[in-house]
Amino acid sequence: MATDVSLVPVNKGRKLPPELLTADDIRALLAACSASAPTGVRNRALVVVLYRAGLRLDEALALLPDDIDVGGGVVHVGGRDSAPRHAHHDRAAGIDTAALALVEEWLGMRRTLGLPADGPLFCTLSGGPLHPAYVRQLLPRLAEKAGIDKRVHAQGLRHTHAAELAAEGLPAEVIQAQLGHESLASTDRYLRRIPPIDRIGALNRRQWSP
Repeated sequence: MATDVSLVPVNKGRKLPPELLTADDIRALLAACSASAPTGVRNRALVVVLYRAGLRLDEALALLPDDIDVGGGVVHVGGRDSAPRHAHHDRAAGIDTAALALVEEWLGMRRTLGLPADGPLFCTLSGGPLHPAYVRQLLPRLAEKAGIDKRVHAQGLRHTHAAELAAEGLPAEVIQAQLGHESLASTDRYLRRIPPIDRIGALNRRQWSP
């Protein structure tokens, strides 16, 4: 049976160095999503979950609404039969209040649309699961609309999250737990893939005043 090439990642089998996004890039990416159309509200929430919680794409698409702990600022990842089965399953990823506000907006719209509470958090308007290929095509399309001259993809958002945590001085063990890596060696290899110029840029963007 022939494989639909549209469902295959364009970089399948290749390891390309990640391109980190700036805060301005992220704002432009979010602004490229409609703030009122249901799909736009959903896509903004998906972007911030990938960027601010550092989830893998399959982890984000496996989330249920109940996996979002608004009061605790936590995204519960894995640990269910329906979730992707990684060695790092069943973890709590932290997420900030600004990102949670966008996720809450989508949660409210889901309820308004009458979408099932036991269905995937990020779903179609009929309640079905989003296909990873949709997201792989969505992010470059949003980047082009936003005028971002970088490769924008889910793994790049995760790398940006990791680089920002490292730039803020968080211990490697904290970054490991947030990303769901099985070992510190995996986290170290992950951070080493970030080009030095991007790592320095992340450090330079840190805010401090005497």
